[in-house]
Amino acid sequence: MRRTPLYEQHVKAGGKMVPFAGWEMPVQYSGIIAEHTTVRERVGLFDVSHMGEVWVTGIDAEAYLQYLTCNDVSRLKDGGAQYTAFLNECGGVIDDLIVYRVSSEKFLLCVNASNTDVVFEWMSAHKRGSVAIENASAEFGQIAVQGPRALSLLSEVVEGIEVADIRRFTFVQATLANVPVTIARTGYTGEDGVEIFIPAGETRAVWECLLKRGEPYGVLPCGLGARDSLRLEAGYPLHGHELSTDVSALESGLAWIVKFSKGDFIGRDALLSQRDTGLAGVLVGFFLDAPGIARQGDVVLDGKGAEEIGVVTSGTKTPTLNRALGMARIQATCSAIDTQIKVRVRNREIEGHVVSLPFYKAQMA
Repeated sequence: MRRTPLYEQHVKAGGKMVPFAGWEMPVQYSGIIAEHTTVRERVGLFDVSHMGEVWVTGIDAEAYLQYLTCNDVSRLKDGGAQYTAFLNECGGVIDDLIVYRVSSEKFLLCVNASNTDVVFEWMSAHKRGSVAIENASAEFGQIAVQGPRALSLLSEVVEGIEVADIRRFTFVQATLANVPVTIARTGYTGEDGVEIFIPAGETRAVWECLLKRGEPYGVLPCGLGARDSLRLEAGYPLHGHELSTDVSALESGLAWIVKFSKGDFIGRDALLSQRDTGLAGVLVGFFLDAPGIARQGDVVLDGKGAEEIGVVTSGTKTPTLNRALGMARIQATCSAIDTQIKVRVRNREIEGHVVSLPFYKAQMA
């Protein structure tokens, strides 16, 4: 198991450490419900140093990424960030990621920890034009500061910029705890906040500063458990659950980042064919209407329980809504809002219904 620069801080703080994507990571500290609620009501800190970072540089960097990703990289300006995905030739999702444009010849990619090596090898195999690709993951620490009071906390500790001026999906250079950092107004919780890229050796100083200065704001360190329940409430997909190489981007709920009009990209032909012939399955949200909790892999049935129509991709009972919910990939013909379904949980068939995503949406400035 690999360890982030904050491993010792997690242990000292009572973090329950678990294996995750080859890393030892905290699943919780004070408890998943407390940490989830902290992010929804105040501000929480997440160690996301396990995420992968890849530099793409060179005169053909933009054209290269335009071909490799399904979103339109050409829409980015310097200092802009974009959510996108790498697809295979069949339109399946190799990984979802965020692209940060430093300049037309320099981009930073933030990819999922579990896919970092796979993505780097895939990018190298599809290299074209005058570009250089560098797996710089070991050089970075990363901390996510999330919650309605996140920007207020940051405005007290960040130097060199006005935190409130950072727009959603942009990033800036600044100083925090005397450390040069990159601050991106992005996140994976459905709340306002930022993700901070830090030189790996300085991550501890930034973490301790945020915890200390965040005390008046009710800050708590948060683990993977709260991160998962928060992203599920927000309707965000997770690779290995909603996203996989075997299911197309369109059937995985990523149609909104698939830009056919930009021209050729890997997976485009397969997705065009699928779009024109119609989707067999779609990603939906659902509530359970009787006691029980659905989990990944549980079978979804029609409202009468007569036919299998899909499978649960993620499910739990979330603290904010205080009810059992989940996402599922089901037959398109059964995906209308309020359609009655049943979910087979162990040997029970629990009634539920289809709802729109996201389950929860924060009010952001």
